[in-house]
Amino acid sequence: MTVTLSPVSIDCAFDAGNILLVDAGNPSRIHLNIRPDTHSGHFQWFHFKASGLTPGHTHAFSLDNASQSSYSAAWEGYQAVASYDQQNWFRVPTRYDGKALHFSLEPRETQAWFAYFEPYPRARHNQLIERASALPGVELLATGRSVEGRDIPLLRAGDGGAGKRKLWIIAQQHPGEHMAEWFMEGVIDRIQGNDATVQALLAVADLYLIPNMNPDGAAAGHLRTNARGKDLNRAWQDANIEHTPEVLFAQQQMKLYGVDLFLDAHGDEEIPHVFTAGCEGNPGYTDRIAALEERFRSTLCSVTRDFQTTHGYPRSKPGQANMTLACNAVGQAHDCLSLTLEMPFKDHDDAPDAVTGWSGERSKALGSAVIDTLAKLVAALR
Repeated sequence: MTVTLSPVSIDCAFDAGNILLVDAGNPSRIHLNIRPDTHSGHFQWFHFKASGLTPGHTHAFSLDNASQSSYSAAWEGYQAVASYDQQNWFRVPTRYDGKALHFSLEPRETQAWFAYFEPYPRARHNQLIERASALPGVELLATGRSVEGRDIPLLRAGDGGAGKRKLWIIAQQHPGEHMAEWFMEGVIDRIQGNDATVQALLAVADLYLIPNMNPDGAAAGHLRTNARGKDLNRAWQDANIEHTPEVLFAQQQMKLYGVDLFLDAHGDEEIPHVFTAGCEGNPGYTDRIAALEERFRSTLCSVTRDFQTTHGYPRSKPGQANMTLACNAVGQAHDCLSLTLEMPFKDHDDAPDAVTGWSGERSKALGSAVIDTLAKLVAALR
């Protein structure tokens, strides 16, 4: 029996939405393109809603310009995520043919959302900041402004007492890397739990947290850049109020309060592992910093199976660091342990999950594990 399918409508006019409809004439196979970042050629992040789906019938979607994306090699081994309620996300069958990315769903409902990774909504961000700010011992220390005037809250957990270590964690400089704010939620959840480890850490250290560095880019569905088309993680040598006020705000606050440890949370499109990158190429790199990097990594490995040290970026040669990156710039300026923490868009192949791949929930768990790591490391920072 031939089934006549209803027309399928595609929508991305919502927070972090990104897609361009090419052809929906055949409801069984929808052709789409990913929209580039504003004022930038970068693109990879997608997020859209499909309505008018026929339950029990397979609907296929094709991202026709996938081969032209910023990291086209990253589509190999990747699976898109889908959700019926924007709360529970799961991986769907996906293949890359060298030109287009194809994924499909046999839906149980008439509408579904699809995305590059489980999105972190701005509404949830606002709730996170409100919840964190209400916790005992946590304050909204300062608020920066993005290019388009969105808030960039800086939270401090701890009393700011003299002699305490200053531990900084920032996230989502690259707005399409939504796992980074899920990670920050895990950090804040752990602070809220106020267990013995958290109490011991906050007795000797203050945590300075910026959960989302790039709210404009996140809202617009960008992969890499802010509203001016600037990559914030390439702006730490020339930040300015006109083009990169987000970075300038963070730098000013760091100069005001000091930094004893810096962690910059990101997502990596290609590498199916959780890993860190350090400052070995910095001109000010020392044996002390090298030992702290090794101790951080080995401790985090002992705390969670969702971290490893075999896979990652090639090490920079001595004196050859890209000093425009936050990790290198902060490490050099403050002579401190400074790391970029990368989580995958795919899965962590050392501990895979066939249903979700790497996910928001696993990112949160990693945030909690980092708190355990900091507690074991804090006494050695200076």
